[in-house]
Amino acid sequence: MDTISVGVCSNHKLLLEGVCRLIESTEGFTIPLKETDMGMLLKSPGLEQVNILILNPHEIDARVLNMIVQLGVLYPKTGVLILSGTENERIILKTIKAGAKGFLARESDRNDLLEALYTLRNGHDYYSKSITSLLLKKYLSDLKSGDPADEKDEMKLLSTRELEVLTLWGNSYTNNEISEKLFISVRTVESHKNHIMQKLNLKTAVDMVKFAIKNNIIEV
Repeated sequence: MDTISVGVCSNHKLLLEGVCRLIESTEGFTIPLKETDMGMLLKSPGLEQVNILILNPHEIDARVLNMIVQLGVLYPKTGVLILSGTENERIILKTIKAGAKGFLARESDRNDLLEALYTLRNGHDYYSKSITSLLLKKYLSDLKSGDPADEKDEMKLLSTRELEVLTLWGNSYTNNEISEKLFISVRTVESHKNHIMQKLNLKTAVDMVKFAIKNNIIEV
């Protein structure tokens, strides 16, 4: 497995050390960038080596949003993962719109962090459960107020196993729980999810849930 290069930037030194120690204790990761000064991040040596950049800002303000946009322009292949305790819907949506590829909220744990890192490395977005719920709530609201989408016969593109994975994931099962329930490895679960997204031309995991809702695979 290819090594995943991670950068961590947090004004909170203790949190930075804890996140770095957790990642470094997991095989397959390196951390070429550790930064405590958010203002110096764009000048930090090692930034060009990073596959995924973890940002833990004290607060998400205009300066941070602008930095996320700049990172997307200067380092388009680097996925930005936000760690934040904010519950402000407007701020969260602005952060995602600015270009953040992942968002872990206060309920996230070690497994969520590692799953987010693997997901971003595979080229997909990752949001913790509360953020996913927020995005889906907005989607359902938009769906009810807009015109019904054209039905597409895309269900036939998925295998039986892929439908099982999609159904369980759409009902909030984690990769570990899906692997235990279907008696397959976590890596196989991730592979099925990637194939689903490729077959349906979906960009994010939230798009998978939207597809499942529209096609009555899961109930809301």
